[in-house]
Amino acid sequence: MDDQPKPAKAAVRRSSPQGPPYAQVKDYVLKQIQSGAWLEGEMIQSESQLAEQFGLSRMTINRALRELTADQILHRVPGTGTFVALRKYESTVVKIRSLAHEIADRGHTHRASVFLHKKERTTDAIRALFERKHGELFHSIIVHYENGAPIQVEDRYVNPVLFPEYLAQDFTQLTPNEYLTRVAPIERVEFRIEALMPDGETVIRLAMTPGEPCLVLNRRTWSFGQVAAVTALWHPGSRYRFSGSF
Repeated sequence: MDDQPKPAKAAVRRSSPQGPPYAQVKDYVLKQIQSGAWLEGEMIQSESQLAEQFGLSRMTINRALRELTADQILHRVPGTGTFVALRKYESTVVKIRSLAHEIADRGHTHRASVFLHKKERTTDAIRALFERKHGELFHSIIVHYENGAPIQVEDRYVNPVLFPEYLAQDFTQLTPNEYLTRVAPIERVEFRIEALMPDGETVIRLAMTPGEPCLVLNRRTWSFGQVAAVTALWHPGSRYRFSGSF
């Protein structure tokens, strides 16, 4: 079943006083978004639907959509469709807060999917970040969504000595951050932010366009004199930003 938005009943045709045909398509798309007919993250009409509606070639429609994508009005996912772009969501890097709370503060809805949640023997490099010998660490990979759009892949390793009940938690109901700070107060934080190219799995999980970089927040926290957690937070670069003040 085709669940894409249906074309407007009144077909839009070429009319030179309004400018070149592709500009008329851009104007139509912008009006649909500004009026609230098309919402953030919602798939818009396909190129073929727009071509039929306007009586234009798909090449002309493609130009209009490409220019709107370059202006970050639209977001195109190859093989899937074209969506109304999400505004750049942001997180603070000064104060550690639950992502679910930040999303709620924006009046939006948070959802999480857990892809990995287990105890495992990790690489020497990961274990070295904990400064103490741990035969195994708790490891979770969770994708966080805002209004249904994926905005963060949380790849977290946790100290099993400080958080022995970590694997018993349902992280679709609370975030790891909420649980960890409830059990052990954070004493110290170390972080760095970098732009990295994601692997194929992360591209799929974040519904990104191949070739798009991620903003990655790498963070290490301490509690009770020990490294509590080592976390990499992956965000689509075109839809996320960090902010803060001192």
